[in-house]
Amino acid sequence: MKHLPICGRPTFIEITPRRGKCEDCDGGATTTQQANWYERNSEYTKAYEKHAVISLIHSTIADVAIKEDLSCAAVQGIIDRHVVTEVNWDQIKKIGLLGIDEISLKKGFRDFVTVLTAKTEAEVQMLGVLKGREKATVTAFLKTMPKRLRRTISAVCTDMYEGFINGAREALGQDIPVIIDRFHVAQLYRKGFVQIRKSELKRLQKELSREEYQRLKPAIAVLCRKNPFPSADEKKLLKRLFKHSPALKAAHRFTCEFTKIYNSHLSVKEAHEQITQWIQAVEASELTCFNTFIKTLKKYQTEIVGYFKNRYSSGFVEGINNKLKVLKRRCYGIWNLNHLFQRAFLDISGYHFFKQNQALELA
Repeated sequence: MKHLPICGRPTFIEITPRRGKCEDCDGGATTTQQANWYERNSEYTKAYEKHAVISLIHSTIADVAIKEDLSCAAVQGIIDRHVVTEVNWDQIKKIGLLGIDEISLKKGFRDFVTVLTAKTEAEVQMLGVLKGREKATVTAFLKTMPKRLRRTISAVCTDMYEGFINGAREALGQDIPVIIDRFHVAQLYRKGFVQIRKSELKRLQKELSREEYQRLKPAIAVLCRKNPFPSADEKKLLKRLFKHSPALKAAHRFTCEFTKIYNSHLSVKEAHEQITQWIQAVEASELTCFNTFIKTLKKYQTEIVGYFKNRYSSGFVEGINNKLKVLKRRCYGIWNLNHLFQRAFLDISGYHFFKQNQALELA
């Protein structure tokens, strides 16, 4: 059996297990000695298999196969023996914040999979990778969650996809709040501002002389930043630009006002009132760039203002999504969802999982 290397050299253990015969059994049954550090008929010791799996964290099967002089099939076999292909609810004590999002396995936003994660104060855990992003799939998975764990869910964080929102409500009930993260909301109203910024700048480029438009470039650079709040000097630059475009000035003001709502420590009721007032002010103006955002805002206002109760964020979900995208690129694509779950579980919780198992073995 292959064992842990010594001084960088491959090491093998060769043993002849003792065999015993029971004289009191019918037919004189025999038995073979079995130690706890290897599995019968295995080519590797348990310590070596653990070493190979840990080497796979943030790496690839091909890399580990080359370093350990194994075949890719042998490495995958070791993974299958040590890493589960779906969540084991018995090993989870608490869910905390439940995150639901999707990623595409192929370019061009094709072959979507739904990713479910849980965040407690201690760690982030992978719960599932589901094929597609249909409501029925999400609902069916969440219904497999034991009742003891459902009671530990503080909130569900998701984007504005209706299938995730309705699926979570149907499976978990109305008592658990569903929250749309501020990041997804900010994307929408900033998209409206970018739309009017581009159209107004095209208009000014045609109407103004080249020299006059060039003088507006520093102010344009201020508007292109993600931070909508300008400094005192930058306000002077913007004042020159806003003289030529009152619509752009109004759109910038509304964008700053909505960001201020999120930055203020408001109660759910106060946030609901301020957002309603913002909608009324925009609708009273002649701006149309926020029409799509306002329609979405009215539809999901309950889920959006739910953010202000505990200011929960789905940042951990976006972090997991980024890890999965990096994993997908590192491996040049993973199409098998069981393998994707195994690899994601290793990258996210691998070190903690093996450290925890080692502590249990020592105890």
